[in-house]
Amino acid sequence: MTQPSRLANADATGFVRIEPSQSPLRRAFSFPNPVNEYAARTTAGIVVVLCVAALLAQAGWALWLIALGFALRVAGGPKYSPAGRLAVHVIAPRLGPARLVPGPPKRFAQAIGLVVSTTAAVLVAAGAPVAGWSAVGVLIAAASLEAFAGFCLGCWIFGRLQRVGLIPASVCEACSNVSAPR
Repeated sequence: MTQPSRLANADATGFVRIEPSQSPLRRAFSFPNPVNEYAARTTAGIVVVLCVAALLAQAGWALWLIALGFALRVAGGPKYSPAGRLAVHVIAPRLGPARLVPGPPKRFAQAIGLVVSTTAAVLVAAGAPVAGWSAVGVLIAAASLEAFAGFCLGCWIFGRLQRVGLIPASVCEACSNVSAPR
């Protein structure tokens, strides 16, 4: 099956090769498009484990590390995130051939995770633990949907924002050019 030209720059792991003409700053903060769905789901599973551990231990400090992980993944995909690197380079390759999905919705989902995890950390640190741990519960639910059911809530929201015109058409075109055998 011939893959669209959008995938021509992707390597076997689903990472996009960066053209030499891109600036160092742009290369530093690039996000892969497409991404391997198995790596995204594995990363979500790691987030679930970290959040459940933080919740059970009532370790508010761990929420800052979870938020940092999301920030690193928003900034550059898995290349800066230990959880992302573990998922992409160790776990996902053992799950089978890459199943490619659009990158922009996944980055959007990571950004939502960043907002929710940072909110949880701030709330716990500010003395509102019930609200903070409730936000962690929302994060656990969303990451569990991704990890165990293959439903990316952030991607679903991204799609709805595209339909109402809040996501630019150029981003929408980039997402629609990704296809992979399922």
